[in-house]
Amino acid sequence: MRFILIVTLGLAFGPVAAHAQDAQTLADVRQELTVLNVEVQKLRRELSTTGGAGIAVASGSVLDRVNAMESELQRLTSKTEELENKVNRVVTDGTNRIGDLEFRLVELEGGDVGSIGQTPTLGGGELPATAAPAASALTTSPTTPYNSAELAIGEASDFERAKAALADGDFRAAADQFATFNQTYPGGPLGPEADLRHGDALQGLGDTREAARAYLASFSADPTGPLAAEALFQLGKSLGELGQVQEGCVTLGEVAMRFPSSPYVAQAQAQRAVLSCQ
Repeated sequence: MRFILIVTLGLAFGPVAAHAQDAQTLADVRQELTVLNVEVQKLRRELSTTGGAGIAVASGSVLDRVNAMESELQRLTSKTEELENKVNRVVTDGTNRIGDLEFRLVELEGGDVGSIGQTPTLGGGELPATAAPAASALTTSPTTPYNSAELAIGEASDFERAKAALADGDFRAAADQFATFNQTYPGGPLGPEADLRHGDALQGLGDTREAARAYLASFSADPTGPLAAEALFQLGKSLGELGQVQEGCVTLGEVAMRFPSSPYVAQAQAQRAVLSCQ
């Protein structure tokens, strides 16, 4: 998506950040790739059998043995599903990270970022499809349902704690907690909203540039999700506040193009008027 590349470059090289941009070297990016490869190798080792597995079939009547085998089958099925969910999350997160690293490598080497194609899925194949929320799924808000079975232990409680800090106006605590959440549960179903609310907390602290990065991360993580229109609007608004009017106008214009029925269309149009967009 070309406009995302424009926005990313704007955040990296915009006039406001010309003297504040961290100097990340090519070696830094290559080191990140190395770390990511190590994590993938760890995952592969986890998927390899140790040869030590065994099933103890209980003695007794036929019914007792059938019950024991059925219980063991249920346990193994549950474990398989748990590992499958973990693998899918690692594949999705790893693919997204590799795409980001490829972009930065091309950028640092002076290449044409517009020529970057779709990042191949980590390990080959297709990205895992997101399971539809169950009817009994927990809900953080009317627009962001999630399935409790997809969450790691403590993930929902950590997320709600950070949201509570934001609602109470404790922006520093909320920003820190959302940042920690994203590091602890990468690629999880709550990631897009965590990035979005992280941006809100940073805006509350007056850190508009980092807020814009958080909004961009939220939209990039789920560009067609229920929070995508809000993330896109907030990103465009933040870019305008940073003095990057052209990028802000382009981003705000995408809200109506991508989400014509969203309530954020009117807000985006109003903000375009404020920026005197053509």
